[in-house]
Amino acid sequence: MQDGPSISRVAALIGDPARANMLVALMDGRALTVSELAQCAGVALPTASGHLARLSDAGLVATARQGRHRYFRLDDADVAAAIELLMGIAERTGAKPVRPGPRDAAMRDARVCYDHLAGERAVRLAERFVADGVVTAGEPPRITDTGRARLVTLGVTLPSRGRRPECRTCLDWSERRNHLAGALGAAILQHVLGQGWAKRGPGRVIAFDAAGVAAFDRAFGL
Repeated sequence: MQDGPSISRVAALIGDPARANMLVALMDGRALTVSELAQCAGVALPTASGHLARLSDAGLVATARQGRHRYFRLDDADVAAAIELLMGIAERTGAKPVRPGPRDAAMRDARVCYDHLAGERAVRLAERFVADGVVTAGEPPRITDTGRARLVTLGVTLPSRGRRPECRTCLDWSERRNHLAGALGAAILQHVLGQGWAKRGPGRVIAFDAAGVAAFDRAFGL
């Protein structure tokens, strides 16, 4: 009977508008200072510090100190996936009958979700990988032997096996379909940026130029 209170505690922490804004600001994977997060939340520094202490105690954010500054980031990919899902639910239950997902076309096209690619482009890639047999369609998805060979050919480097899932799905906020997360999702994003097909834009945006779109589509068969 302890699951209910635990869920309600986490829900209450995320549900506060200031804390929710802080968590969303951390969805681009970068670590931010207290002052930066206070600005995102629209609260004073002491109030921001109190919010962050509660989020840290609950295991939703992690901290690191560098010099005079203390930096905050989301604790792990599971927290990011939960926030992405809640953002989609919030859009779906909104009072206005608007198109699902972010209003900004650049955010709908491609954005970072903690450490992997999200948005329409990422969803199309996930669907193509399943169709081509790079990953299985089950839950959780698995990289096939054929898929590993193709990833090597593409130059997508997977890290050595560790505690992190090699491949997982994440329900996309704007598309309401899955994109790929886990080590594979992170490796794809790093490959895209390393190839110069796209660059980090404002906030969570991953900005592709025309040549980058063509190269991305050609490489992955989109």
